[in-house]
This record gives sequence, C-alpha cells and structure tokens, in this order.
Amino acid sequence: MRYAVYSFFRFHFLFLFLCRSVIEVRDGLTFLDLIVIQIENLNNKYNCKVPLVLMNSFNTHDDTQKIVEKYTKSNVDIHTFNQSKYPRVVADEFVPWPSKGKTDKDGWYPPGHGDVFPSLMNSGKLDAFLSQGKEYVFIANSDNLGAIVDLKILKHLIQNKNEYCMEVTPKTLADVKGGTLISYEGKVQLLEIAQVPDEHVNEFKSIEKFKIFNTNNLWVNLKAIKKLVEADALKMEIIPNPKEVDGVKVLQLETAAGAAIRFFDNAIGVNVPRSRFLPVKATSDLLLVQSDLYTLVDGFVTRNKARTNPTNPAIELGPEFKKVASFLSRFKSIPSIVELDSLKVSGDVWFGSGVVLKGKVTVKANAGTKLEIPDNAVLENKDINGPEDL
Repeated sequence: MRYAVYSFFRFHFLFLFLCRSVIEVRDGLTFLDLIVIQIENLNNKYNCKVPLVLMNSFNTHDDTQKIVEKYTKSNVDIHTFNQSKYPRVVADEFVPWPSKGKTDKDGWYPPGHGDVFPSLMNSGKLDAFLSQGKEYVFIANSDNLGAIVDLKILKHLIQNKNEYCMEVTPKTLADVKGGTLISYEGKVQLLEIAQVPDEHVNEFKSIEKFKIFNTNNLWVNLKAIKKLVEADALKMEIIPNPKEVDGVKVLQLETAAGAAIRFFDNAIGVNVPRSRFLPVKATSDLLLVQSDLYTLVDGFVTRNKARTNPTNPAIELGPEFKKVASFLSRFKSIPSIVELDSLKVSGDVWFGSGVVLKGKVTVKANAGTKLEIPDNAVLENKDINGPEDL
C-alpha cells in the first residue's frame, strides 16, 4: 500500500480552505462538493477524522452556513469561522470610510488571506484543534482544484520539524504576476508584485530570473501559529489594494498568508508539479476544467492523458462570457479542446453541441452580428470572422 508507512498520528492535521465560491465545476458538483468528497475518501481509506475548516468573510458567511447543512450525513466534520472586518479608507483623506457616514456593508472589507492566522486563533478553533492533538493545517484557496493532500509533504514536515511550507511551482508566461520566494536578511521571504517598484516590474515578471511562484498551498504547524499570534509577532507587509466603490476611491490594506513564511522556524518552499495548481478564477478557467481536458474521479480533477502538450491551452473569452450564467448559456456543450493550443473569442458568439477545437482558433463576431458555431463543427487552426468562414 502506497502510504502504509504512515502511522495514525500522521493524520492529526486539518484542511483549511479560504472560501470563495460555490460555483458548479463539473458534473453538477461545486468546489465545496469536490473538497468534501476528497476528504471523505481520505477518512474512509485511512479510518481517520480529518476535519474541513472554512474561513469566510462577512460577505460569504451566511451563504456558507446554509450550504454546509447539506453535508451533515458525511463523515467529514466541517467547521467555519469568520475572518476580520476592517474599514475601507477614503484614499484622498486617509480616514476610515465608516467615519464619513458609510456605515453599511460596503464601508468594510475582509483584509486578505494573511488574516487567517489571527482569525483562526480569535475564533477559538485553533485551541480546540490543538486540544484534539492536531499538529498541522493545510491551507489553500477553495477554487484551486489541484490543492489536494500529499502525504509525502506532510511526512517531510514532521520528520524535519518544518513549521511552515509553501508549495511553489514553475512559472509560465501566464503566471508572471505571481508572488515568488527570495532570500533576504537570512530569511526565506515572499515577494509580491505589489511590493516591486515600477522600474523593476518587468524584471520581476521574468520567467528566467524568477522561475517559481507561490501556489498559495500552505502547510503550517498549529503550535507555531499560536505562539506567534500570542506574541503579536506576525508583522506581515501591508499590501495596498486601491478600489472604487460607489464612485469613491478607497484603499484596502491587506496581507498575504504567504508573507508569514519569514516568521516561522525552519520554513521551506517545496517545488511541486503544476497539477497542484489548477485555480478557477475566470470563465476561461472554467472552460478548461469542464472540458474533456480533465476527468473527475472521486472528487479529484485529473488531466486527460490524451493531451500530449504539457501546458494547457491559452484561452481568452470576451466580456460577453465574463459572467458564469452568460458563459454557460453560450455553449450547448463544452467543446473538445484536447488538441487545442489557443482560443480567442470576442463578440456575440454562440457554440453548438459537439464542437471540436484544434490548434490555434480565433472566433470574432462583428459588432451587431450574432455568430453561431454549428453543432459538431471541427475548427482547426482557423480564424472565424463570420458565417462565411465556417
């Protein structure tokens, strides 16, 4: 048996997901459905009780509480807690927006995923898990379908007494904005693009100079979290996030969980396969995971071995496809893209069922024109600008 070397205490850890979405990924299952199925299989396979913990913002808490009720009969203990709630700052006055009369929900914001450590402590969940003998927490974004348990990583952390581990993976041209690890003042530290002066941004984006980026899959020792939070020692760098809300320019002062790496003893980065980083941030990502490029087995999204190209197709969808409902309505069925290199779609475009896309495909509908790709069409290395090109 592959993991027979692990004794039961090795499973004294928990999954903590930064909740973002309950969008259906494929086969009618949401991100949360897939996560629960994965942990159910883990608990059944090893006769253990690994819990699932969900961190919510004040914007998502009520919806999440309703959703988790559907899992009461599963063998997964599900816990939720809220992260902090900070006032937005009026950018040109540097004063809290609620003090200017913006007292409704829009006057406040969740301060980034770096808040996970104090919020886990303040919720009482951290002490509760420590009392149960839990040792490590695996933290990941709920929309990263590649964020699954890897017992080899856990074993390494336990054997080497690493308090913190960040999973990194090789950078591609699609990841040039991703944070990377650097050595500074004798510590491993995370460098985010927001911290880079404008004159060095292109250097930061170089995939030759900075070859890896942070997947935001993190393994952290629970006792170390408690020690650092109690000592108020997690002084992560502040990342200003400018926004415009109701016509007012505001600042959100946020922190990143990865930036905490420099405060933990014996912290490491582990270079992992690209398969552990499969985020769904936009409908272009949703197209990838809903297509025949991936299969779904026991809650795990696995890449189709028929795909010979090691990288995924580059997909650009126009604003007509931005919202999930609009995206889904424009496809009778998701096209076959196993042999696709790139796809760019713009304008009022609609896809029939059984469409196959290969090589480099561009589909553009001119303004005021509806362009329909017929059922069972095979488009290979084609530029489609109108019905005459089909």
